[in-house]
Amino acid sequence: MWNWRINLILVFIFLFGAAIISRLFFLQILKYKFYQAQALGQQMIFKELGGVRGEIFFNTQGLNNLDKIKSLAVNKEKWVVYALLDEIDDKTITAQALAGHFGEKKEEILSKLDGGNYYVLLKNNATKEEIDKLKNSGLKGVYWEKISGRYYPQESLAANIVGFVSGDENGYYGLEGYYDEILKGKKGFIEDKKGLAFLDFNAPQYSLQDGSDLYLTIDYNIQFKAESLLKEVKNDLNIEAGQIVVLEPNTGKVLAMADFPTFNPNQYSKEKNFDIFQNSAIQKIYEPGSVFKPITMAIALNEGKITPDTTYEDTGSVKVGVETIYNYERKVYGKQTMTNVLENSINTGAVFVSKLIPKETFLQYIDRFGFSEKTGIDLQGEVFSENVNLRRGQEINFATASFGQGISMTPLQLIQAFCVIANGGKIMKPYVVEKIVSHSKNEITEIKPKIGREVISQQTASHLTAMLISVVENGFGKKAKVPGYYVAGKTGTAQVPIEGGKGYYLDKTIQSFIGYAPGLNPRFVILVKLDNPGASSAGFSAANVFRKMAEYIINYWQIPPDY
Repeated sequence: MWNWRINLILVFIFLFGAAIISRLFFLQILKYKFYQAQALGQQMIFKELGGVRGEIFFNTQGLNNLDKIKSLAVNKEKWVVYALLDEIDDKTITAQALAGHFGEKKEEILSKLDGGNYYVLLKNNATKEEIDKLKNSGLKGVYWEKISGRYYPQESLAANIVGFVSGDENGYYGLEGYYDEILKGKKGFIEDKKGLAFLDFNAPQYSLQDGSDLYLTIDYNIQFKAESLLKEVKNDLNIEAGQIVVLEPNTGKVLAMADFPTFNPNQYSKEKNFDIFQNSAIQKIYEPGSVFKPITMAIALNEGKITPDTTYEDTGSVKVGVETIYNYERKVYGKQTMTNVLENSINTGAVFVSKLIPKETFLQYIDRFGFSEKTGIDLQGEVFSENVNLRRGQEINFATASFGQGISMTPLQLIQAFCVIANGGKIMKPYVVEKIVSHSKNEITEIKPKIGREVISQQTASHLTAMLISVVENGFGKKAKVPGYYVAGKTGTAQVPIEGGKGYYLDKTIQSFIGYAPGLNPRFVILVKLDNPGASSAGFSAANVFRKMAEYIINYWQIPPDY
């Protein structure tokens, strides 16, 4: 009897042990991977993060010392202050306290608190002193955090080129907008481990990718000089706005693209007029005036309709349909060559040339010179004009277009067209970034010049260059002369069309000078555009600015005299 009970107990123990062993085999052998993943999942917290944003650097030609590299956009730690609205008991009291800490108006802070649903960004770049005040304030629902933010060490320098990164961590305008995806990299996850998960040394910490760095064609020193000249001419001639663009004619590299007025991208949120964020060289169209006359000459020369020595008789005016076109200040020049037409910027001479060119041919060259499309520059927001009125085919529109009125373009389109003349006939795509460096992939992408179509022959370009040198030697462009060098260029004093109306302002002009040097072997092309300066014509305003810019580059690059 006693043995039977012992045997029964042993059977139960055996069956219980077998059940436990079977269960352990099921959990640890058959379902091993499932429960391992579940356990690791309980020991890890995944947070989505973006990669470190790539930085942007100027070209510092001839400087090999890394300490001398000039940064345009970098990453810098900053404090942000935000509020969780459902934790705030009294918004008015909170706004009053924050106003004292930040030195801002209570009403402005209160409007932010009233305008949000749950989360409100109160300050994007708080100082250490402001954070210390908050730590001792005891305010409920107000928090702060140190994050990596965008910083522009050059402040307003090249702001129109770089754009800015906003509070939503997206790039807007310029390089920050155009290269946003390349700069920001790819989002991924960081694993915060707890428990024993930290012992898994082989587990990946990050699955994100940092952004790439951009190295520019923009020369820091040339850009600085260009912006300084615009500030100088603002003081001297009280311009409303202005641009200076410098290109390498044989490559399309943009060496400088200065814009006035400008802004500080570190403080973009303080700007009330969003137009100031636009890059006028690529985002604003205008009627260029007489600086367009060389394009008209180029068409006629290339088509064999004229030579530099072709003559016509100027009477001071020319009738086109019911309209009469006059020379500047209604001057009468008598018998003139085509070179004289450019030297003295004679409107009737340009009209004479345009009448020799079939309308269809003129429009074809407008397209070939790039005035009917974007240049394709690597900056955000480029625009162009379709010149609808010109394409309607009316004779008066072709006549005025011959001297740059009634035809619209961006400053960059115009200087791109002058590069065609300077480099012997080829159109080049302008570009701003010459190297992209990916640290995540250990890759360096070099951007090469893109040679486009042949617009005019080399012979046409040579003839036109000789004519433009004569403009500076003998004509209205004399103040652009750089001693010891041949300079080719053209002045332009354009009327400004009335916005939304007909006709032109009587008291406004846009004064320009475009030229290149050395004239017989061009190294650079400069466009100077001044909006409504206090001068009678471009020969007394833009030509002076051009000369100062050209002299600077010649000395900077140590270009030997060619005169």
